[in-house]
Amino acid sequence: MGSQLEHWKRWALIAFLLGAAPGVLRAQSLSFADKTSAETGLPAYSAPVGLTSDDIIAKMLERNRLRNEQLQRYSAVRTYEIRNREGKLAAQAVVEVDYEAPDKKTFHKTSEKGSGIVRHLVFDRLLQSEGETSSGREHHDSAITNANYTFKLVAEEDLGSYHCFVLEATPKRKDKYLFEGKIWVDVEDFAVAKIAGHPARKPSFWINRADFVREYQRIQGFWLPYRDETFVEVKIYGGRVFTVDHEQYLINPNNPH
Repeated sequence: MGSQLEHWKRWALIAFLLGAAPGVLRAQSLSFADKTSAETGLPAYSAPVGLTSDDIIAKMLERNRLRNEQLQRYSAVRTYEIRNREGKLAAQAVVEVDYEAPDKKTFHKTSEKGSGIVRHLVFDRLLQSEGETSSGREHHDSAITNANYTFKLVAEEDLGSYHCFVLEATPKRKDKYLFEGKIWVDVEDFAVAKIAGHPARKPSFWINRADFVREYQRIQGFWLPYRDETFVEVKIYGGRVFTVDHEQYLINPNNPH
């Protein structure tokens, strides 16, 4: 898996590819701004005594490193879809993915339907990009670290059964592989449970706006992707909605196929 946190190249590529793909779709833009305490009438958030955003990020990176060392292999099934604003399916691919430490991924499509052009332009290129190693300089230049972002602890919030710290992430440079938005960090495991935001720099001239949400799930002590949604507003063509659902995880199997 490498690191759960290195997905910015992926959604930046999604935005670029969806801008190049044919269609006449429109998706609503996401807003990640919270209401202020004055608007809600609630007292301002007060962080736990002695705990800073830097502390949370440091614990997150260390716990993530330890989990990555223990994750030797996994398999999963992903469903990639692109839909229009009415929910009509433009293209779909179901893919089996196998991961082996430290950074090897292989993919096998089990079914496809919809536009062949979209599947080739978007799905095939995404799989090709993800299959490449993520251990080089670009990997480090896009990591969620203090070298790339300034963090601010702004709230605590429940995401289903996960209680999380909410941190604002502000990129330190305008890079299309960095993002501006928020991260939700589980208070027990110090793992990312959710990320939401938009690229620090537009991936393409053709892209008016690109917003993404990625949710994670805890399986056998590991935190792995659950669902991705990317909303892209494209000049002339309007919007597109791209989703990836991650299911049927098998973690560290004794007899990998």
